[in-house]
Amino acid sequence: MEAPLQTEMVELVPNGKHLEGLLPVATPTAGGQRVEGPGRSCVEGEGFLPKSPSKEPHFTDFEGKTSFGMSVFNLSNAIMGSGILGLAYAMANTGIILFLFLLTAVALLSSYSIHLLLKSSGIVGIRAYEQLGYRAFGTPGKLAAALAITLQNIGAMSSYLYIIKSELPLVIQTFLNLEDWTSDWYTNGNYLVILVSVVVILPLALMRQLGYLGYSSGFSLSCMMFFLIAVIYKKFHVPCPLSPNATNVTSNISLVEIDKDEAGLQAKTEAGAFCTPSYFTLNTQTAYTIPIMAFAFVCHPEVLPIYTELKDPSKRKMQRISNLSIAVMYVMYFLAALFGYLTFYDGVESELLHTYSKVDPFDVLILCVRVAVLTAVTLTVPIVLFPVRRALQQILFPNREFSWLRHVLIAVVLLTCINLLVIFAPNILGIFGVIESSDTKSPSLLSWWMEKKGRG
Repeated sequence: MEAPLQTEMVELVPNGKHLEGLLPVATPTAGGQRVEGPGRSCVEGEGFLPKSPSKEPHFTDFEGKTSFGMSVFNLSNAIMGSGILGLAYAMANTGIILFLFLLTAVALLSSYSIHLLLKSSGIVGIRAYEQLGYRAFGTPGKLAAALAITLQNIGAMSSYLYIIKSELPLVIQTFLNLEDWTSDWYTNGNYLVILVSVVVILPLALMRQLGYLGYSSGFSLSCMMFFLIAVIYKKFHVPCPLSPNATNVTSNISLVEIDKDEAGLQAKTEAGAFCTPSYFTLNTQTAYTIPIMAFAFVCHPEVLPIYTELKDPSKRKMQRISNLSIAVMYVMYFLAALFGYLTFYDGVESELLHTYSKVDPFDVLILCVRVAVLTAVTLTVPIVLFPVRRALQQILFPNREFSWLRHVLIAVVLLTCINLLVIFAPNILGIFGVIESSDTKSPSLLSWWMEKKGRG
């Protein structure tokens, strides 16, 4: 039997609309010969082919204007999550070599999965996940793709806003040198998360195209670079081990039963053992660190929207953007984990900045780093919101032209619902469980925050 011919079909109908189920499909006859449906040529999807074979395939429904660099910023920002704060803890429970192996494996798998995604979208000429799902599995596939993207990204946005709600009041309180908690609005997390959503997130989310967020994504990455520089700097200024009230490395030393010289020698021996890096570690906490790394490079919901808006798009160009973004994040992840781990070794906590606070709660540099991380988290929310709005439009308004009113209303409704979830959720622990199952880019901050709330 003649093998079906696959060809890259990248020409789309206007505004990304697709005639679901209206394209006839070739059916085999009893003799095994293929019979083309009405209006079909011998090459499947001739209408999707480029007009000139000498030109690079491109989308025809949309004139992409986003540059290569801005696309790298957007995709890198989509990859970068607050989970970077938990990578040092992951290294402490896996060892340097095992951590490097796992991080490399996840990066390669993520790059390959993006390659498959771009290849499948090029074959059928579709730039929307929901339409890819429809072409693969029909209406159930379309609904499943939209539901998966919506739940994953709503979980991500909820976790980011929870971080803003819980961390921003503490930062403001520390900057103002307020030792006692006050009831003023600027230390109330509920008011602050609404203020940040209205003043910062909503205007960025109202952009018509994802490419316009390249500048904010670049600034977000700059904030995370500042975080990385601070972690490297602190490695050479934080003593190891920490003082006895910060760590219990020498807590089992009895000064009553042994003399001071022996106690000092034993303390030095234990300190030397404590401040020695581990290259391969397996313990009860190792399994809890795997999700942090397994989802460290999750950015797939943003790949096709960024691909669509790319100037002179091609699979090779988008793959280069993906590979470069993953490579940059790979280096940042490894350096942040390595220097964070080499600063505190087994004493590092699941949230790295909280560990620095145990050394000096009023360290100005760490406070600035907290502000930088909060800024980066805030600027990531609009990037994550775009695929959710696209999914809702594909499900609710599949054949409608672009409307500013609908565009704005979906963004406002999404942010309103997420803010209400963050503010009025009766069971925060249960909601965090759902969020972490759909978005594991920021489990370290969430787990630390829940632990702190549980103690309080």
